Amino acid sequence: MEAGIYALPEEYVELQSAVRALARDKIAPRAAEIDAKGEFPWDVYDALVASGFHAIHIPEEYDGMGGDNLASALVVEEIARVCGSSSLIPAVNKLGTTPLLVGASHEVKARYLPEVASGEAMFSYGLSEPEAGSDAASMRTKVTRDGDDWILNGNKRWITGAGISKYYTVLATADPGTGPKGITAFVVHADDEGFTLGAEENKLGIKGSPTRELYFDNVRLPADRMIGEVGEGWKIAMKTLDITRVTIGAQAVGMAQGALDVALEYAQERKQFGKAISDFQGIQFMLADMAMQIEAARQLVYHAAAASDRGDANVTFLGSAAKCFASDTAMKVAVDVVQVLGGYGYVKDYPAERFMRDAKITQIYEGTNQIQRLVIARQILG
Repeated sequence: MEAGIYALPEEYVELQSAVRALARDKIAPRAAEIDAKGEFPWDVYDALVASGFHAIHIPEEYDGMGGDNLASALVVEEIARVCGSSSLIPAVNKLGTTPLLVGASHEVKARYLPEVASGEAMFSYGLSEPEAGSDAASMRTKVTRDGDDWILNGNKRWITGAGISKYYTVLATADPGTGPKGITAFVVHADDEGFTLGAEENKLGIKGSPTRELYFDNVRLPADRMIGEVGEGWKIAMKTLDITRVTIGAQAVGMAQGALDVALEYAQERKQFGKAISDFQGIQFMLADMAMQIEAARQLVYHAAAASDRGDANVTFLGSAAKCFASDTAMKVAVDVVQVLGGYGYVKDYPAERFMRDAKITQIYEGTNQIQRLVIARQILG
């Protein structure tokens, strides 16, 4: 019996190489400026749209490239390797539209997905609220039926891409205080009357990706804006996170690898005591540990993405495990890279401190890593 070869199929290797080249040529030279100015990188967005990497996951049926979850992971990883902010362009588009892909009618998909595929629109996701973060089921944002329409009131917090996106998947409840029951998903348009935005958050990292609150004051939503059926919102939201947490894992792997790239180059150039610091065993062991941890995280992310594409039964466990392990790895690696660079790791002349600041959010959004451990425990305890 011949042993199978465990490797990415050729088409994925080609995709990986294409994204890596674009990231190196178009995004890496802009990364420090994007971070310093805290502005959305429209030039990067245009470059990603031109290549189709801004939303590779949109099915061909809706004018997209038809990339699966593994393809999306590869795209996000390679972009995050040079710029965390820019990697949120494909990541947010995926998060915002996955509820449609897993729960919406063909008519709703056909109305919105082609615009995202063409680059005409970005799509954000509204789940968290000021008093409903980890406990998202306790949301207070409310929808009330009014004839054939629904009236939306409340607010959402920590919304990535807010102000840039044209469309928003918003989860709201018909009966606050009852938990998942009655939660329904809708598409909100940026120009809907009664929909406004809060000021941009002044964040530690991912500064080139805007984060703002969403406010809904009697926003009227036609029934054909509903994603799925009444009361299916929570199920759709959880299915979405099973898929998109893998994307955050990929983002974390990319950030960790980008930070290690910086450390490897620096350690071979920096000389102390008459030789490169990479010749010292203390530094070698740090670099070796980083490389091992990153590769372990990468393989878990790829495995989770492939399992999601197959529809395996353990996707909830794998999604949470990949996100949690990869983001913890990214944070540890980024901190160690700052240490390898010493004083230079603490100043903005080098990207080490930016990777450290950007990596932190991967342990927090799409479910804190404490929540991921709860999800994992529930899965293994049955």
